[in-house]
Amino acid sequence: MTEDSKNVEILLVEDNPSDAELTIRALKKQHLANKLHHVKDGAQALDFVFARGSYAARRVENGPKIVLLDLKLPKVDGLEVLKQMKADPRTKVIPVVVMTSSKEERDVIESYQLGVNSYVAKPVDFAQFSKAVEDLGLYWLLVNHPPRA
Repeated sequence: MTEDSKNVEILLVEDNPSDAELTIRALKKQHLANKLHHVKDGAQALDFVFARGSYAARRVENGPKIVLLDLKLPKVDGLEVLKQMKADPRTKVIPVVVMTSSKEERDVIESYQLGVNSYVAKPVDFAQFSKAVEDLGLYWLLVNHPPRA
């Protein structure tokens, strides 16, 4: 584990390499990707958030400022990641934004019932996708005022 993974502002949980690359590129364009950590499945996300496994040197209390979470993930799906994060008092105040290709109403409803802060259906168009990610990053990292841990 690097020193950088201790000071993460954005945790990107995305298994699709193209979507991950587009997200990172859009955040870099706004100079918001310097403290970004990318994981490719829900199990890695939970290990990161809860400082387990290869992330055991981290502190749970030093969590990211925001989690950008896909729903359709290998190993542990995004809804389970969300459920575990929002059930733990140490991580429940971390803003989670679901960014998914799913527009299923049941996914939207369940995400909000589990405590998601925002639900974004990924636009198919590259320019719209980039703009949506830029706007999310700017809002959650620069405008939003979260409670102190």
